[in-house]
Amino acid sequence: MRRRIAVVGSGPAGLTFARVLHRHSHPVTVLERDAAPDARPPGGTLDLHEGLGQLALDKAGLLAEFQALSRPEGQAMRILDTAGTVLRDWRPRPGDRANPEIDRRQLRDLLLGPLDVQWGRGVTQVVPGTRDGVLVEFADGRQETFDLVVGADGAWSRVRPAVSSVTPHYTGVAFVETSLDDVDTRHPGLARLIGDGSLAVYGVNRALVAQRNSGGHVKVYAQFRAPLDWHTNLDLADVEAVRSSLLALFDGWAAPVLDLLRHGTMFVHRPLYVLPVSHTWTHAFGVTLLGDAAHLMPPLGAGANLAMFEGAELAEAIATGPEDLDEAVRAFEEQMWARAGRWAKITTAGLERLVSPDPAEALALFDQVHPS
Repeated sequence: MRRRIAVVGSGPAGLTFARVLHRHSHPVTVLERDAAPDARPPGGTLDLHEGLGQLALDKAGLLAEFQALSRPEGQAMRILDTAGTVLRDWRPRPGDRANPEIDRRQLRDLLLGPLDVQWGRGVTQVVPGTRDGVLVEFADGRQETFDLVVGADGAWSRVRPAVSSVTPHYTGVAFVETSLDDVDTRHPGLARLIGDGSLAVYGVNRALVAQRNSGGHVKVYAQFRAPLDWHTNLDLADVEAVRSSLLALFDGWAAPVLDLLRHGTMFVHRPLYVLPVSHTWTHAFGVTLLGDAAHLMPPLGAGANLAMFEGAELAEAIATGPEDLDEAVRAFEEQMWARAGRWAKITTAGLERLVSPDPAEALALFDQVHPS
């Protein structure tokens, strides 16, 4: 018997879940609040790990297409001190595909493929345990029922309250994102400074990180410890005011490094929120969570990988596992909680070291990940 399954959210977690189910010829309804795939910017680049994100794509039958799109050279990482001195210049060996980069837009389009996403279907509430199944309520007032609803709708999930009363909390670290376009032509000096992958500069309780995307596009992130309301007297819509504030915050850093901010086209405030390290919930019949909805953690390379792996894992458990759908979901949750808890501890400790009173902590962490 075919189960009525819905996944809320068309990010990496939800789409991977749907693609693996699709590969097993199992129907799935993808519900997305955005009106269209390009309704908002998709975000920056992702490094997909061999044993997580790439494995998930393999389960979806998409690994070869990913390898054709991804950028192994994007694994490169350069670290500078605030005076502009190069401290580390790590480059992947030829043939190294441990963590190649791919733009989020490219990954989304790859995963979408033949999926029939219901765009503009904003979910407002999920009610488990109704007589006819799990009730999904939509922003337009309509309702539908399903045998299983999977919440893959991110940090501020509308599905999460069906199983957990926990909400994300602020880490004390703020990100302000900006971008550089056509960097190789318009800013060749910065292009050389960044290299093929990422550039990071660490100071006292702050950092600047630049990441290459495809097509000469670069994402830049100013990272610093501050109260959540640090911008109270600042109009975040005023590009020049934000730029001036950031330049003052990073005053004294090398001029080429500050050019990452001087040439930014717009600025977006992204305070970092997380869920508790060991977030779990009492199992609820017919509802579960994936990715950031289940275990929001600092963005240190694990989140999207875990989300995709979980999506593939749950889909396979449903398609090939026990006839009892609830039994498959329960077993999946136990595995996810243990794995996510380990990664949450790692990334939480990593954030403490990367945005730290002692910049040497960031360098030491890098050396642990990329030993010479």
